Amino acid sequence: MHTPLDQQALDSLFLKARSHNGWQAKPLPEGVLKQIYDLTKMGPTSANSCPGRFVFIQSDEAKQRLKACLNDGNVEKSMQAPCVVIFAMDMEFYEQLPKLFPHTDARSWFAGNDKKIEENAFRNSTLQAAYFMLAVRSMGLDCGPMSGLDYDKLNQEFFPDGKIKCNFICAIGYGDESKLFDRSPRLDFDEACELL
Repeated sequence: MHTPLDQQALDSLFLKARSHNGWQAKPLPEGVLKQIYDLTKMGPTSANSCPGRFVFIQSDEAKQRLKACLNDGNVEKSMQAPCVVIFAMDMEFYEQLPKLFPHTDARSWFAGNDKKIEENAFRNSTLQAAYFMLAVRSMGLDCGPMSGLDYDKLNQEFFPDGKIKCNFICAIGYGDESKLFDRSPRLDFDEACELL
């Protein structure tokens, strides 16, 4: 548990991994979505709240429903991907807390407190989405996260009861490296970090 990952694993997860804009016409391996979720669910969230919900858009019909919600720049790459995941958040996640955090009444921390619900649902579903993308990469696949979409339209289309809301979306599959942009720079340690 305390052995550092080797260079190949670090390359796959971070150093050589890229956000893809184009996709090979290659299907996802059988059962991989469940494997990815089973890794994702093990990542930590506040009070083990697990508010993330994952909708896998694969069929032509589902893709057409999604297409109507996308900004123009995200249409082609979403339609070409073998799967687009809607990373969503359950705004009633606290109803699961008696199961997920049974040693205390954690439900009472959230029930009736809309501000706290919104903050925790957003923060923790975002964490879960990040875990999901690392799980995708750990399975030898690529991902392309996107937030260019009409959120109101997507929520109405896929979550009309309002109990679940979209956080962002992510295409997954085997990336087409010929469609990658040059890697953008990152901030150096001294620009982003402070030691106290």
